Amino acid sequence: MQLSSSAFSAGGEIPARHTCQGPNLSPPLEISEVPPAAKSLALIVDDPDAPDPANPQTTWVHWVLYDLAPHTKSLPAGVATPAGAKDGVNDWLVTGYRGPCPPIGRHRYYFKLYALDVLLPDLRHPTKAVLEKAMHGHVLAEATLLGLYQKR
Repeated sequence: MQLSSSAFSAGGEIPARHTCQGPNLSPPLEISEVPPAAKSLALIVDDPDAPDPANPQTTWVHWVLYDLAPHTKSLPAGVATPAGAKDGVNDWLVTGYRGPCPPIGRHRYYFKLYALDVLLPDLRHPTKAVLEKAMHGHVLAEATLLGLYQKR
């Protein structure tokens, strides 16, 4: 399975328009090579470098999305919840995408896509931990896209 973005290359700099220093739009994402047995997709975006990459203390969650249709080929920039998909809550305790806004240093942002062998039940806006528990034992494949960002 593959996950990429036309906004930044793997390991590249996330453009400001997808961060708190711009309009904070989710970046466009392209999805390919989803296993035929997949019944749904889940997406988690997080930052393991919070608050300071020199002394990380937590992984900050930016986006939790699940029950995406397995035939989804892309998510456009600034997408709300795609039809049929469900939102989880990020670490701001809201649903939807909130982009990079590191207080110090250059942080890594992992966009993690999972192909699942089930359509999950309504988890009522789960946190990343709740979604990961629900996905346990159901992951057929995963893909990761890494982006970097440092405030200017």
